[in-house]
Amino acid sequence: MTIFNSVFTWFMKKRIHQIELFMKYPNEVQEEWFEQLISMAESTEWGRKYQYKSIDNLTQFKERVPIQNYDTLKPYIERMLKGEKNVLWPTEIRWFAKSSGTTNDRSKFIPVSEEALEECHFKGGKDVLTIYFNNQPNARMFTGKVLTLGGSHQVSQFNTDTSFGDLSAVIMKNLPLWAEFHRTPQLDIALLDNFEEKIEKIAMATKDVNVTSIGGVPTWNLVLFKRILEITGKKNMLEVWPNLEMYFHGAVNFGPYREQFKALIPSDDMYYLENYNASEGFFGIQDTKEPGDMLLMLDYGIFYEFLPLENLHQENPQTLTLDEVELDKNYALIISTNAGLWRYMIGDTIKFSSLLPYRIRVTGRTKHFINAFGEELIIDNAEQALAEACHQTGAIIREYTAAPVYFSGNECGAHEWIIEFEKKPAEFERFVDLLDETLRRINSDYDAKRFKDMALRRPIVRRAPDGTFFNWMKEKGKLGGQHKVPRLANNREYVDSILKVMELVG
Repeated sequence: MTIFNSVFTWFMKKRIHQIELFMKYPNEVQEEWFEQLISMAESTEWGRKYQYKSIDNLTQFKERVPIQNYDTLKPYIERMLKGEKNVLWPTEIRWFAKSSGTTNDRSKFIPVSEEALEECHFKGGKDVLTIYFNNQPNARMFTGKVLTLGGSHQVSQFNTDTSFGDLSAVIMKNLPLWAEFHRTPQLDIALLDNFEEKIEKIAMATKDVNVTSIGGVPTWNLVLFKRILEITGKKNMLEVWPNLEMYFHGAVNFGPYREQFKALIPSDDMYYLENYNASEGFFGIQDTKEPGDMLLMLDYGIFYEFLPLENLHQENPQTLTLDEVELDKNYALIISTNAGLWRYMIGDTIKFSSLLPYRIRVTGRTKHFINAFGEELIIDNAEQALAEACHQTGAIIREYTAAPVYFSGNECGAHEWIIEFEKKPAEFERFVDLLDETLRRINSDYDAKRFKDMALRRPIVRRAPDGTFFNWMKEKGKLGGQHKVPRLANNREYVDSILKVMELVG
């Protein structure tokens, strides 16, 4: 361990210098990556189609290449899955991250090149450690094991040389030896397809291991913690893993889960580090104590563009580069990557919380909002309002979702919330009022629609029985991995199906 710590300390100091370099020269670093990506792909089918060889600047790139989404790239990706080479990216792509993003039945297969693994995903993982050890010089994480609750892996039916799985599974299957040595449990357990069997086996395999750090989606880690406590009879996770010091998390806003983690890991010294890692790439890492703010990582083989949300539905919307963005404005994230995703809209929305250096917050999804009555409610609004209602009433939320209730007869519209509480509010009606009042305070469009109940009336909040969301996700085949509950929807697809589960659970 001593030798490893010495080597890592040397690497960390070198890497911190490189991070400081792109913080100081962000636009130059991004321009360099833009030129490199275009140059590498000029002989691919995609590069020839859009004449990458004659692209001299970003303006030409924007004029020639339309903004893409999964549906527009799908025909190319399907050919790559069958083994075709040099389609979107020049090097062979043998791995694809299977992602749905929500509980939709349709799966997406995101190409993961060797360059994306090494220069983006693995680099991001190492940088999480680098930033953590830089901020916590006395950290002892490497004296024990890291437990990452990942997904599953299988060989693609399209080509025996092509594999796919959750991003976490793709990463685990390709980890370098030093990282595999520090990980628990063994791979055959970590990559089990059956989530409930996986939880049981991980609980049994790790309850007596010296786990010093954990990672993964909060929802599924909480399921694991509770099962371990049931098996061991312990009161909290520090009685199981006394040297636990760090949790790195992503995929969903950690705010609604923070109190649950504090109850299960009762230590003021526990370090929570957020990262922004998706199937399409590794984008951000929390580099300060301030929760929610993440440093935008600019040297991972990704070129960024930012689409103002108000321009989202224009025919040929204009995007902005780093030097053009503003603070506290919502942007859809557009990326071009070293895995062949070109001007790809990943579906996330972000805000810049700092421009020197560039730090971001994830505010929601381009498809996850409620705007049935012109209220333009986004996930960021919902999280703030729920946090305030919880704070004032002592409630803790396990999971939630919301959708519109449309006009009916003489009755105006509303928002219907389904909330599963870990700890119920002391005064439920006050909780609902606080939710409503906070939304009115932070969202002027919502407030205008609520005026005298003309378009929107007071929210309808339904308390879901324990296990509702777990059972719903299980019914959809979406347990574990990076699957997450869709927070907001502009239709009633999710809410109506959850209500049916509530009838069965209740």
